[in-house]
Amino acid sequence: MNYKKIDVRDIDYLISVCTKDRVFIGDDINEDFSHDELGDVSSKPEVMVEVTSTLEVSKIMSYAYENNIPVTPRGQGTGLVGACVPLYGGILLNLNKMNKILELDEENLTLTVEPGVLLMEISEYVEKQDLFYPPDPGEKSATIGGNISTNAGGMRAVKYGVTKDYVSGLEVVLANGEILNIGGKVVKNSSGYNIKDLIVGSEGTLAVVTKAVLKLMPLPKKAISILVPFKKLEDAIDTVPKIIKSKSIPTAIEFMETDAIIAAEEFLGVKFPDKSANAYLLLTFDGNNTKEIEVAYEKVAHICLANKALDVLISDTQERQDSIWSARGAFLEAIKASTTEMDECDVVVPRNKVADFVKYTSKLQQKYDIRIKSFGHAGDGNLHIYILRDDLSYEQWKNKLGDVFKCMYDKSIELGGKVSGEHGIGYAKKEYLRESMGEKSIELLKGIKRAFDPKNILNPGKLF
Repeated sequence: MNYKKIDVRDIDYLISVCTKDRVFIGDDINEDFSHDELGDVSSKPEVMVEVTSTLEVSKIMSYAYENNIPVTPRGQGTGLVGACVPLYGGILLNLNKMNKILELDEENLTLTVEPGVLLMEISEYVEKQDLFYPPDPGEKSATIGGNISTNAGGMRAVKYGVTKDYVSGLEVVLANGEILNIGGKVVKNSSGYNIKDLIVGSEGTLAVVTKAVLKLMPLPKKAISILVPFKKLEDAIDTVPKIIKSKSIPTAIEFMETDAIIAAEEFLGVKFPDKSANAYLLLTFDGNNTKEIEVAYEKVAHICLANKALDVLISDTQERQDSIWSARGAFLEAIKASTTEMDECDVVVPRNKVADFVKYTSKLQQKYDIRIKSFGHAGDGNLHIYILRDDLSYEQWKNKLGDVFKCMYDKSIELGGKVSGEHGIGYAKKEYLRESMGEKSIELLKGIKRAFDPKNILNPGKLF
C-alpha cells in the first residue's frame, strides 16, 4: 500500500483545522495510542489529532482521501483485537473529545450522543430519567463509538440483544469526507439495504461514526440475582438450554469456576458469598414487580435443582448483588494480574454446544501444558477463553498460543459457531475469520469495503 508519509504541510493543515493544542506528533504522542488492551499488536501513528466536531472529521477525511493518507479512528482503546492500532502510521483520529449527550427524546425513547460518550455515562444519565439502555459490555469505560464499531454484546444479551439492536440512526463521515445520515428515530425501516447495520460492527473500516441515535426502554423496577453452585462445570452448563427452553428468560446467565472467583477475591480484597462448589451459574432476573420476578426465578431454581445443582442462593439485596457482580466484573483484570501475559479467544457457539466447547478447552490445557481460564455468557453461547503465558519464553508462548488458538477456532466452527462473539476481528483474529468464512464471503466483504473506501485509507489492515 503506497500511502503518503506525513510531512510539514500535512501537519500545518491539521493545525489549521483543529488548532495546535489538539495536534500531536513524535514524542508528544502518548505510548498508549500505539496499542489497545491486547498490547501485543503495536504501531505508533505519525500524528494524533483530537477532533471535537463532525465538520473537523469531515475536513480531515477529505484531506486524507485526496492525499492518500491512512486514518485510524479511536475511542478509549479498550478493545482486545488490535482494531484501533494505526498499523500504517498516518493519522490517528482521537474521538474522545466528541463526548456530548445531545438529546434525550422521551416521546420517541431515543438518546442522541456523540461517539466519545462513555457507556457508564449513558447508563447513569438515562436511569436518572427512569429509562434504560440495555447493552451491557463488561468494560464500562469504553466509548459508545467503540461499542458501535465492534457491535459490543455483554451480559444482558441473552434477554435484550446487543448494540446493533439499540442503534436506530447514525451520522457518519465517509472516507472521502462526505457526511451521511442513516436511519433515524423510526422504529421500522425497510427502505433499501441496511447501511446502518453494515457500519455497526465494521471496526472503523467503512466510515467514522460522529453521532448515534440510541433506542431506550423503560427502566425495569426490580432486579434479583441467584447464584447456583454445582459440583461440576459440565452440570452447570448442561442446565442452561433447559433454562432457556422453560421460557423464563433471565436477563443474564453467566458461568464461572471457583479459581476465577478466588482470583477476583484476591484482586478486589472482597469476599464472595459462596466458595463451596467447583462451578456456578449466576443469573439475573428483572421486571416491574417482585411477584413477576419471583415466578421466573422460582421456576428456574427448580430446573437447576433437578439438574444436579447443590443449592440456589438468592441475592435479593443490593449489597449481596453488588458483591457477586463486582467479582464477576473483575474476572478479566484478576486473571490478567495472575500472569505475565495473556490472550483471549472470544468465540460464540450455539447455546447447547457450550459444554462441549468448555470440555474441549480442558483437554487443550493438558495437551499443550498451558494454563487456560474460561468464563462467559452461557445464556448466549459467547465464551471468553484466556490463555496465560506465565513463565514461558516468548518463543514457547507464541508457538503454543498459535496452536491452541487454531484448535479452538476450528472447534468453534465444527460446533456451528463463529470466531468472535463480541470483541471483533481487528488485526489479531483476521486469519481465523478467513478460515471460518471462506474466500467467497471474504470477497463480498472486500467489495463492500471498496464501495465505501476505494482508496483503503480507513483503518487499513483490519478484518482482512
